[in-house]
Amino acid sequence: MGARLAGKTALVTGATSNIGRAIALAFAAEGAHVVVSGRNPERGADVVQRIEAAGGRADFVAADLDGRAASSRALADEATRVLGGRIDILVNNAGIFPGATTLATDEAMFDEVYAVNVKAPFFLTAAVAPAMAEAGGGAIINLGSWVARLGLPVATLYSSTKGALETLTRAWAAEFGPSGVRVNAIAPGVVGELGAEAGSGSEAGAGSEVAHPGRVMMNGTPAGRIGGPAAIAHAAVYLASDEAEFTYGTVVDVDGGRVGAAVIAA
Repeated sequence: MGARLAGKTALVTGATSNIGRAIALAFAAEGAHVVVSGRNPERGADVVQRIEAAGGRADFVAADLDGRAASSRALADEATRVLGGRIDILVNNAGIFPGATTLATDEAMFDEVYAVNVKAPFFLTAAVAPAMAEAGGGAIINLGSWVARLGLPVATLYSSTKGALETLTRAWAAEFGPSGVRVNAIAPGVVGELGAEAGSGSEAGAGSEVAHPGRVMMNGTPAGRIGGPAAIAHAAVYLASDEAEFTYGTVVDVDGGRVGAAVIAA
């Protein structure tokens, strides 16, 4: 067990799988009491059990973040109660990826994706940030994406929601930063599930990332492979900790160099 987040409390949305789960595990390993939030109680209980088995503290709070302000407020209230009256760290991770082109997107899909990916974190932040400020400070971490800055033909709607979340990151840093609430974001690259990717603390064997459908998207990058959720979690621990006390409104690219560098073959 580490101590970088000792005495802190954290709410992580979408924490029952992949990146959210890795962040919850990492926060707990650094001493935070974590609320694991998601829609699936069985998967939530599994994450809590893994945290407790390692000596950490965690509770599961079910939530369907459908974009309604009432849903976000209900999660904020229940997480605050479970965590003993305060939330020090909020991670807006929950999201959906339809993988549809513009012509394949109807109005119902458009509204649902924006409700989950933009409205839900907007109203959850609105519910949590004032209490953080009143308590003297806190940290909010939004999960963006590399596709917000590198166009893909099959991620039109999704990429626009992540662009919105990165813009909100900067606006919230300006709005809440003077009150001690640091708001930053992480933009992951192509990331595989635990046990399905190579590197970054993976439980998989060497080369197991080859079958991942996003593997080809990492061709021509410095990393040359997909990443593991643990790599994103490491960045989240930094942004949540006092080590990032002078970091505001920043989007940290953890993408194997996808948007920042191109490897040119000789």
